[in-house]
This record gives sequence, structure tokens and C-alpha cells, in this order.
Amino acid sequence: MLNIAVLGANGGIGKHVVLQALDAGHHVTAILRTPAKLSVVHSNLEIVQGDVLKPDTLEAHLKNKDAVISAIGKNSFKKTTLYSKGNKNLINAMEKAGTNRAFFISASGLEVNPTHNLMVKFATKFILQTLLRNMYADLWRMERIIKDSHIDWTIMRPPKLLDKAVTGDYRIAVDKYLEKGFSIARADVAHFMIHNIGNPSVLKKTVEIAY
Repeated sequence: MLNIAVLGANGGIGKHVVLQALDAGHHVTAILRTPAKLSVVHSNLEIVQGDVLKPDTLEAHLKNKDAVISAIGKNSFKKTTLYSKGNKNLINAMEKAGTNRAFFISASGLEVNPTHNLMVKFATKFILQTLLRNMYADLWRMERIIKDSHIDWTIMRPPKLLDKAVTGDYRIAVDKYLEKGFSIARADVAHFMIHNIGNPSVLKKTVEIAY
């Protein structure tokens, strides 16, 4: 049994992390700004109040944890610093708490995948990266902060996210482009993270994941 802290625990990926970790027999500490929003009851689940933009609310909940999974996010086309400032605060709190292992969610659309056809490359560069330019700019800042840290990090870069059941059947690419990776279920992103906490081959690596 592992002790896992989850931020963004009521979000699309975060809730799957909570449920799958509990099913696997782990103890989960779900950290939310509004704890009442997570309607999950389990003997191995502790729901606590914490906000990545208020760093003094984090450290106490990160002590004695084997891993932290940051699934924070927001649906906005406006300028944001949630990913960069939030995860910088999280990393600082982890270091103070003595917790070293973490996963972070980014996006494969930050870069144009050379294995895609011309139409997809065009759509990535001139549609996706244009519409999501503010979020992507902050994800780039976040990735730099993570890579400059001293923790054992893994950055997940999923493509289009789907609301489908977990399959456990997907492809990954470590520190390189995943060939023709177009979509992945949020549940399978969660599955990979839960099952690779102790995998040394993805420490301090960026992982692309897709079907």
C-alpha cells in the first residue's frame, strides 16, 4: 500500500486517480479547495482542504507520502498562472515536507508532432496552439519549473482526452514523440500514473501517452 496525495482530485483525471488508487489498495489524501465537492467515501480516503495558490495550506498534507499526483487544471482561454505558480508552490511544499515523487499533467499539443500528417500538423499549430495559447504558455512555464526542481518528477503529455472507461491498453513514448498519438481516456492517464509510481525508467522524464 502506498500513501498518495492527489491535487485536482475532483477533476477529469484527478477523480480517476482517486478511484483507481483506492481500488488498488492505496491510501489516498485528496487535497481540494472545497472538500465537499468530492463525493467519494472510502476507508482509505482522507479528504482535506488545500489550495495550490495558497502554499501554506499544502505542506501538512504532503508529509509521509510516497507520491503526489497533480491533476490541477481549468477550462479557460484567458491568461493563467495556475499551472506554473500552483505547481511551483506544490514542489516547494513537497521539499519542505520531505516528499520526493510526483506526476504532473501537461499536454502533447505544446509541440507539433512530426509523425502526424500535414492536416493534423496544421491544426495543431494554427488552431489548437492559437486557441489555447494562454494555457500552453503557462504549461511551458510549468514544465521548466518542474525540470529545474530536485524532486523525482514525471510530466505526462496526453493528447485529446476522452471520457471513457479505463482499458490499461495504450502506448507511451518517453522523452520523444509518440507516433500518431491522437487520443487517450482520462481514466487511462490515471492508470499509467498509478501503476508507474515506482518505475525508474520514467523518473525525470516526459511521457506521451495515447492509444
